[in-house]
Amino acid sequence: MVMTQENLKLYSEEAITLLKQLIESPSFSREETQTAALIVDFFTRKNIPFHTRKNNIWAYNLHFDERKPTILLNSHHDTVKPNKSWTLDPFKAITDDEKLFGLGSNDAGGCLVSLIATFCHFYNREDLRYNLVMAATAEEEISGKDGLEIVIPELPEISFAIVGEPTEMNLAVAEKGLLVLDCTAKGKSGHAAREEGENAIYKALNDIQWVSDFRFPKVSPTLGPIKMSVTIINAGTQHNVVPDACTFTIDVRVTEQYSLEEIIEVIQNNIQSEVSARSIRLRPSSIPMEHPIVQEGLKLGRTAYGSPTTSDQALLDCPSLKMGPGHSARSHSADEFIYLREIEEGIAQYIKMLEQVTAD
Repeated sequence: MVMTQENLKLYSEEAITLLKQLIESPSFSREETQTAALIVDFFTRKNIPFHTRKNNIWAYNLHFDERKPTILLNSHHDTVKPNKSWTLDPFKAITDDEKLFGLGSNDAGGCLVSLIATFCHFYNREDLRYNLVMAATAEEEISGKDGLEIVIPELPEISFAIVGEPTEMNLAVAEKGLLVLDCTAKGKSGHAAREEGENAIYKALNDIQWVSDFRFPKVSPTLGPIKMSVTIINAGTQHNVVPDACTFTIDVRVTEQYSLEEIIEVIQNNIQSEVSARSIRLRPSSIPMEHPIVQEGLKLGRTAYGSPTTSDQALLDCPSLKMGPGHSARSHSADEFIYLREIEEGIAQYIKMLEQVTAD
């Protein structure tokens, strides 16, 4: 089907209708059953076969050919919980002044429904050089293990992916990974009134100072330097006891210049505290600037940049581009919204970029 203005309007109307339904169905991470059912119903009404695993849904284009490479279109349908500053009902889709308000409207409902509309546009096409798979996944907001991570093994090898997150349809060609380290400084307890014991807090302070001062020498051209922040510290049981342990947590935002294992090794070699990584799943990701999908976006006047925030892109072991309608500053904010025009514009840009890359 050729994309006419009439078709684009139809795609946009269907996408907005679905988004309103998603907003009005609470879908906190690990509690996405209702929104999963809505997406299943959408594909069913479209006569598009689909697969499910837990609260994840994915579907392939009608003329899937295993001899062709495959593009993954992915976004999530879970949300964070609304903060206390909301003045509107977060679970009511309210349209006002060309804005659609509601929890998940911007992060990442607008992206999700725009990608679904794009998938539907290409679904029946026989002239594609690539297969397409659309995956609506769960647990992104908590980096959960029952989201995209359990879908990936079910998919064919992915040539490249578009991950829907609000970027104003600009091109996040790289994304920092996330490494969370729990550290423990060990001391020896004693009475605070006497010169006894070894204060674990003082030992931890030396290590924390190193974390604050150290700079990894290799800097990413798109993501900049690695950033380390101590975000939690705990020690002591009562005022008159020298603490024998002090724990602190380091949040490390990682670039493609180092592997997670290399970063852990550097930290372990420079601090006295014991270091334990919570996970090494959320790796940095990128796509070459010369990749055809990036070049098509640049031709449309979009900007390429490196993203400091982590998404499900971190779970993909393939070139991936983060891009979607909406603005990241609205994510997780009170009275979250997306402009209705952003959805239509997002669908149009997704289709234009993929048309050039996928068509024979």
